[in-house]
Amino acid sequence: TLILRGQVWRLFTYVFTEMAGSTSFLTLIFLYFFYMLGRHVELSMGTLRFNLFYFSGVILMDVFAMIFSPVIPDTIASAEQYTYLLNTIPVYYNMAYYLHLSLLLTFATAHPDSQFMIFFIIPIKAWIMGLIYATLIAIDVFTINIFPHNLFPLVGLLNYLLFAGKDVRNLFPFLQTGRPRVKKQKPTPGPIPYSSNTPKQQQANYTHRCTICGRTDVSNPELEFRYCSRCNGYFCYCEDHINNHNHIQ
Repeated sequence: TLILRGQVWRLFTYVFTEMAGSTSFLTLIFLYFFYMLGRHVELSMGTLRFNLFYFSGVILMDVFAMIFSPVIPDTIASAEQYTYLLNTIPVYYNMAYYLHLSLLLTFATAHPDSQFMIFFIIPIKAWIMGLIYATLIAIDVFTINIFPHNLFPLVGLLNYLLFAGKDVRNLFPFLQTGRPRVKKQKPTPGPIPYSSNTPKQQQANYTHRCTICGRTDVSNPELEFRYCSRCNGYFCYCEDHINNHNHIQ
């Protein structure tokens, strides 16, 4: 309602809030927590891709809310209208909550074995936190029970699938336990030549090198390189092998 009256900055400033009803102190804690997660996700994605991920989430939520969120009238004509507004308007108060949870899910996908300390004493893996997020979204979809407002929590999930959906199986490590693992071994010192035509100087000046195929960010700058959190050591893999290799233990 206020956006339609000219307060267009509300389309973006909602990301600096948290759940409806949170105190200012709790909001600061939540924002700091998600800021720290965002820094790690940015290192995994790259700055440009991370900015696209976050801003597209903001825009997708704005578009959905501007289309479907009911405008609060000056006067409420009936009890049915009051009940409808009471059950739908609060959904959109939690826009930042759903957006930030999609960031948590992206972090859990990129770093599934990272560990959170709940209440500073209870360790829990990031992939478990990601599955808890997905469960919370499913609960909201079924408890809101007013179409299409019950689909709003899925907007953040859609944004996650657009940018990190190809790695979603990282959230289910218990389904990958049957994959064969190689014995613990040290990485071969020096770069693995990818091509006999690659100049020696070019091979030495790389920053990332795939442990499997030996391609580097110098020989193949179009590739994306990541480090596996499940391997016992500091092992780098290209985008073709990060989810398709035997974990080194």
